[in-house]
Amino acid sequence: MKSINLNISFEQYAGIQELSEKDSILCQLSEQALSTSYSPYSNFKVGTAIRLSSGETILGSNQENLAYPSGLCAERVALFTIGATYPDAVIESMAITAKTDAFEILHPVTSCGGCLQVMAEFERKQNSSIEVIFYCLNGEVMKIPSVKSLLPFAFVEDRLQGSKA
Repeated sequence: MKSINLNISFEQYAGIQELSEKDSILCQLSEQALSTSYSPYSNFKVGTAIRLSSGETILGSNQENLAYPSGLCAERVALFTIGATYPDAVIESMAITAKTDAFEILHPVTSCGGCLQVMAEFERKQNSSIEVIFYCLNGEVMKIPSVKSLLPFAFVEDRLQGSKA
């Protein structure tokens, strides 16, 4: 038997004012994306801003549907927009934030497992890390250097890509 430990490293900040200007702006854009959230059932708004290597920023917000689970998380809305509109784009960084009127969110909200898997696929496809910033409105920030840190056991099966002959 072998015992293996996995560790992740991330940076923690008291607020976005401690981030670089580029990252602070990305967090502010994720906050802006909250305004397009369609979340009448959960009243839990999530906004995502993704910075591409071209400098362009793509926004996404969660979109609910009465027929659960037909809705889509903010991260996947933005990522699938990139996949459909900018298929060869390289993603540098993404910022994610959340808001609800039901209670105060005191710590950054992290992505669900489905979103992490999609994020891992984009990171794998572009063969370079995607930095992830989880931003709590008026509060702390977590900055993770790579999606691999968040989902070390992402589903990967190279044989599903078919032959490359």
